[in-house]
Amino acid sequence: MSAELAALEAEITACRACPRLVEWRERVAREKRASFRDWDYWGRPIPGFGDPAARVLILGLAPAAHGANRTGRVFTGDRSGDFLFAALHRNGFANQPTSEHRDDGLELRDCWITAAVRCAPPANKPLPEERERCSAWLERELELIAWPRVVVCLGAFAWEAALRTPALLDGPVPKPRPKFGHGAEYGRLLGCFHPSQQNTFTGVLTPEMMDAVLLRARELAS
Repeated sequence: MSAELAALEAEITACRACPRLVEWRERVAREKRASFRDWDYWGRPIPGFGDPAARVLILGLAPAAHGANRTGRVFTGDRSGDFLFAALHRNGFANQPTSEHRDDGLELRDCWITAAVRCAPPANKPLPEERERCSAWLERELELIAWPRVVVCLGAFAWEAALRTPALLDGPVPKPRPKFGHGAEYGRLLGCFHPSQQNTFTGVLTPEMMDAVLLRARELAS
């Protein structure tokens, strides 16, 4: 990691700009889930991670309360991450199919993963003003990593966040606004259903569907 990225990570993890999110993330870290009672929860904002030279950026919504808010790495330690990292491994973007904690040896190849909101929000629903405050972190990350050719937006929230990030667009957003959908494309944006348990357990998002999006991302990046 470059000195600039390390400095940005330090800034992100020290952020206390949103009182509601600070109170929630820290309360979850204190009270814990019974199955994780022996864990020392991270309880802070989550920086992006991966290959700084990546051509593919994966953009999620926010950390999970007992996932990244516990482990300190986005998508690490929850069922959504289990599904995502298995797919990344199948498609050559990760060196292993699992992600359990920050020091488990996971390495991403040609891929950078980050989130639109950096703190775990109550009910997984950040407020508009919280989303806006967090947008600067993504913009600053983009200044320090290689210019991503493709942005895989995991869910409608990430799609909208990408549309509000000028650095990811080649011009103003057209009207009518491009609609999110699985496999939707607009410029460098590529839509994918979020790998939430609700989607993966019900078959709304299958491994084959996830693989198709990642294969398309590799095509577009090339």
